[in-house]
Amino acid sequence: MGGLRRNIDSSPDSYTEKDIESGTHSSHYDPYAGQRPIKNGSDDVSTDELDVVCPASTTDRRLAAKIDLHVIPILSIMYLLAFLDRTNIANAAVYGLTTDLKLAAGSTQYNTALTIFFVPYILFEIPSNVLLKKLRPHVWLSACMFVFGLVTVCQGLVKGYSGLLATRFFLGLAETSMFPGSFYLIGMWYKRAQAQKRYSFFFSSTTLAGAFGGLLAAAIGKMNGMRGYLAWRWIFILEGTLTCVVAIIFYFVIPDFPEDAKWLTEDERAYIKARLAQDQGRSAAERQITAKDVGNVFKDFKVFLGGLMYFGLIVPAYGYAFFAPGIIKSYHYSTIETQLRSVPPWAVAFGFAMLVAYFSDKVKHRFLFTLLPISVSISGFAILLSVHDNRNIEYAGLFLVAMGTYAAMPVIVCWFTMNLGGHHRRSVGTAWQVGFGNIGGIIATYAFVAKDAPEYKRGYGICVGFVCLSAVSCVAYWVSCAWQNRKRDRMPRDLGLTEYEKTEKGDLSPDYRYQL
Repeated sequence: MGGLRRNIDSSPDSYTEKDIESGTHSSHYDPYAGQRPIKNGSDDVSTDELDVVCPASTTDRRLAAKIDLHVIPILSIMYLLAFLDRTNIANAAVYGLTTDLKLAAGSTQYNTALTIFFVPYILFEIPSNVLLKKLRPHVWLSACMFVFGLVTVCQGLVKGYSGLLATRFFLGLAETSMFPGSFYLIGMWYKRAQAQKRYSFFFSSTTLAGAFGGLLAAAIGKMNGMRGYLAWRWIFILEGTLTCVVAIIFYFVIPDFPEDAKWLTEDERAYIKARLAQDQGRSAAERQITAKDVGNVFKDFKVFLGGLMYFGLIVPAYGYAFFAPGIIKSYHYSTIETQLRSVPPWAVAFGFAMLVAYFSDKVKHRFLFTLLPISVSISGFAILLSVHDNRNIEYAGLFLVAMGTYAAMPVIVCWFTMNLGGHHRRSVGTAWQVGFGNIGGIIATYAFVAKDAPEYKRGYGICVGFVCLSAVSCVAYWVSCAWQNRKRDRMPRDLGLTEYEKTEKGDLSPDYRYQL
């Protein structure tokens, strides 16, 4: 009996009797029942749009809400704190970090301190996602979170430039898994048609971090001199301590993959696995990622387009995150007013990103929803390049830059990530896109240098060029996906591939269709 195998025509997965006995599959619940002819006139099987049967104990909507509650808020708070600890150096600089640490006036020492963060952050993206799968998300992500919180506290205690460089390096190393790991994890929970709103809400925690960071910095500014520490040191100490405390709590609440989730019933786990297999291809979650798997991902040219799409927007994104407070201060606002005025553009960017995500999910389309916000971003940079005598108009330009850039980025990452089928290709592909894309962070840190203030024409021009690169890459990726979909539509349905071979191919399987 152990060799009995159940093969269902056109079903995306198969399972053995051993699976049933081990609890992987329920003997009373068949998620693929809706894909076979109904016998004896019985038609009381409730299926979703993928013809996967929802367990009788719940509904698709109720289960989605249950997943939302356990997955999205936790990961969003985690990344909000990561982005806050990464970019709060911009708020600290307004309070005199560069002066207190005796960074040479007019030099690029501050820019170098920003840059060194990205060296480990880029190099360890893929290894980090491999470890995420091996150690389980709640262990790896919470450990990394505690470490970067501790490093942030240390950043507030440094005595000179060398200490600042060291803490920024280790901060980048500890944060390396936060973004690609979270995106990879979210992608293993949701169907492609459900994903964009969730991805955008998660990604928009960066805009909330920017807004929260500005408000928090304005309040912390009143602690200047307390216990002998200047305000910029308190920013790092307090925000890092908060991260450490939350990390300890999150060890117990960060979600793992669906097949390991203890807060789901056996039938719900089977349903989610079947639904995602039908929508995204088989996951091959049970097999460890090998070096060969990593190499095979890079045989697909679309992977490089995905990297370029993200790379082009990282430059303006980090250019804004790291230098917006300084740019706003150049409009001759006071220190406290600068911190407060950095908040509204982030808040509006969050609302715009969620609006774009809502309509993208509603029409189940991604391509046009990358080009629209990219156009908004370019409009903002056009204002900043051409207007230098009206601070209200320049401030409005910053709104457009933040809105367009931070609305387009989650669509691009969601589009690419959810088009990667299976655990292996998605784990490696997501880490590659984020890792390669963050090379743009290095460019951003040197695009805005002190000698170009206050007009920063070179920095704005560089940002426009890279945003256009992202737009061209989006067009190329869309053309590639559409072409491969049409090619597969013309192929014979039966190519003699086994279910195992289709699982290993992921989105390269002839049965797979890319979302446009």
